[in-house]
Amino acid sequence: MTINVQFSALTERWDQYEAPLRKAFEDLGLDVDLRIEFPPEKVDYLVYAPNSSVSDFRPYVNCKAVLNLWAGVDQVVGNPTLDKPLTRMVDCGLSQGMIEWVTGHVLRYHLGMDKYLNGQDGNWRLGAPPMSRDRNVVIFGFGALGRACGEALNALDFKVSGWSNSPKEHDTISTFHGQDGFAEALGIAEIAVLLLPSTPDTASMFNAAAFAKMPKDAIIINPGRGTLINDADLIASLDAGHLGHATLDVFRVEPLPADDPFWSHPKITVTPHIASETRASTAAEVIAENVRRGEAGEPLLHVVDMQKGY
Repeated sequence: MTINVQFSALTERWDQYEAPLRKAFEDLGLDVDLRIEFPPEKVDYLVYAPNSSVSDFRPYVNCKAVLNLWAGVDQVVGNPTLDKPLTRMVDCGLSQGMIEWVTGHVLRYHLGMDKYLNGQDGNWRLGAPPMSRDRNVVIFGFGALGRACGEALNALDFKVSGWSNSPKEHDTISTFHGQDGFAEALGIAEIAVLLLPSTPDTASMFNAAAFAKMPKDAIIINPGRGTLINDADLIASLDAGHLGHATLDVFRVEPLPADDPFWSHPKITVTPHIASETRASTAAEVIAENVRRGEAGEPLLHVVDMQKGY
């Protein structure tokens, strides 16, 4: 029986995804009719991005699952019309991109590269960085992406720890959880990598009180969500000389307005939401596998807990 799959995202995404999706469905032996529009009641699976034209899921009465193209689901979990299983995107391409971006910026700060890149002035600056085994890096948000980044940094011999709201275990990375664990993790975070989802519980959790618990000259690296940080408190802590620097890839408003103070702050690096992006070729494989699972009555991959919001 033919499976009707509707692709609901921006037009340019259809151009990127159509061929990889058709190939991925074919590779799994699935008979799929893939289109950008069906009568809603005919749709079996909705491949979805929150910036698409679909905002009311009620007409999709026979839809078996909404397969999100993004890792983040904060823009859709609150939709009151969504009563279908929702999956988020976790794929090897997205993970690899995040690993590379996070590792690059951790090494940049660990090695003190800014001092040399911004100091081509004829002064001979002595002083080597500590060994990586003596540098504490804490991953706040120890889910799939956090774990992948932590393991990459662990392989470089950094002293990696992970924090999550609920208990997580790892063979070689120490973990913290809950509010008490949050305070402990902040206390050792010389470099803090923020990979938490955007939920009511995580909103502005990195604020003046949190920054005060961190070591002096600590570094903030945020490729997670812009809502995690209280922007004014971050600037105040940097200006006071407590935090050392921040690299921010995500923001409350995107694109970041040209007059935002982050752009000109000497202790802030802005990157334009490039830490990681879903790759069509690998994401298509995840989507096809979830359609196969749905048709076979098997559990879907990466199902979102609607109560938790991730």
